[in-house]
Amino acid sequence: MPSGTAALPITGYALCNCLGVTAEEVRAKLYAGQSGLGPSPVPVPFPTVVGAVEADLPQLPAALAPWSTRTAQLAMMLIEQLSAPLAKLRARVRPERIAVILGTSTVGADVTESAFRHYIEQGVLPPDYDLWRHHTYGALLHVVTELLGARGPAWVVSTACTSSAKPLATAQRLIAADLADAAVVGGIDTLCSMTLRGFFSLDSLSPKACTPFSKTRDGINIGEGGALLVIERGGDAIALLEAVGESSDAYHISAPHPEGVGARLAMQRALEQAGVAPERVDYVNAHGTGTRLNDSAEAQAIGSLLRHDVPVVSTKGYTGHMLGAAGASEAVLTLMSLEGGFVPVSLGADPIDEKIALNIPLTRLHGQYRRGLSNSFAFGGNNVSVLLRSV
Repeated sequence: MPSGTAALPITGYALCNCLGVTAEEVRAKLYAGQSGLGPSPVPVPFPTVVGAVEADLPQLPAALAPWSTRTAQLAMMLIEQLSAPLAKLRARVRPERIAVILGTSTVGADVTESAFRHYIEQGVLPPDYDLWRHHTYGALLHVVTELLGARGPAWVVSTACTSSAKPLATAQRLIAADLADAAVVGGIDTLCSMTLRGFFSLDSLSPKACTPFSKTRDGINIGEGGALLVIERGGDAIALLEAVGESSDAYHISAPHPEGVGARLAMQRALEQAGVAPERVDYVNAHGTGTRLNDSAEAQAIGSLLRHDVPVVSTKGYTGHMLGAAGASEAVLTLMSLEGGFVPVSLGADPIDEKIALNIPLTRLHGQYRRGLSNSFAFGGNNVSVLLRSV
């Protein structure tokens, strides 16, 4: 996108994770500095904690019942939160001009794991298991587009931990190219054995609640949940999507560039796209996974670009790392801070690593925070930084 691109109205958002099943519940616990991390409901042969959604999930309509999975049910929960902004959107925009771009990593992996266990134990797959309807990206997309009644461009992005941040950039491009007048974007991921065991095998999983930016940090926690945002060409803005910066440094398959070169470039490109000077950023929601390498590299990237006193928080101490859902979820968490005039405490950061020369708040801050960057960095040096502004 060219420099000085006009900001797009965000007319609604929805959020659910281990802090709560509505945006209001999540906001209250974020403000209170209360973590949602706890024991893993997925049995694994090692100690860890996770961010699990503990709620009775809604049942899909009868026509969509064959596609019912935990991921699809979370999607329906999010869409139900958006009833008011979606009603206004449908009154303004034709269905074929509403795009749907989603991000995810696990999709229906939990269902397939359960089906495979059934196969091992009984020699056959469960009679109601369907690979297309329960496991694939297309299954989630089908459920969401049907529930929304959207008929515009639609696809799923899977780029690990940037999966649901990239759809915000896609929304910009579709609207700029006049291929859509609005887009519902976001992402959903659920807990499964594959991701827990996978990160454990990489020595990246913490046995306790994660401590981003702390000198005692020793790895990540996995979380689940999702977020959706409604982005329009026009409309009643509750916030603004100013810009999205992207980069791909391809430094290593799973480790970040030690100096955060790609991370810095993504943030810089977001600022350049919006025509915003670095000193006008009021808050950074960091990727902040709690691993030794990620936090150090991101700290170098932020410190080399932004003013030294900008507050930097990792919200993964609240929710865990939601993988494919992290980008959109943390964009919404950033909006909550901007709207509410507060910066949450960076849970677990005390004692802060003395090598991280950033302003990491250990208590909640209050003030006028107008503009925030929300960072998402993924395997392979895939980096996204979303610039958001309050109205």
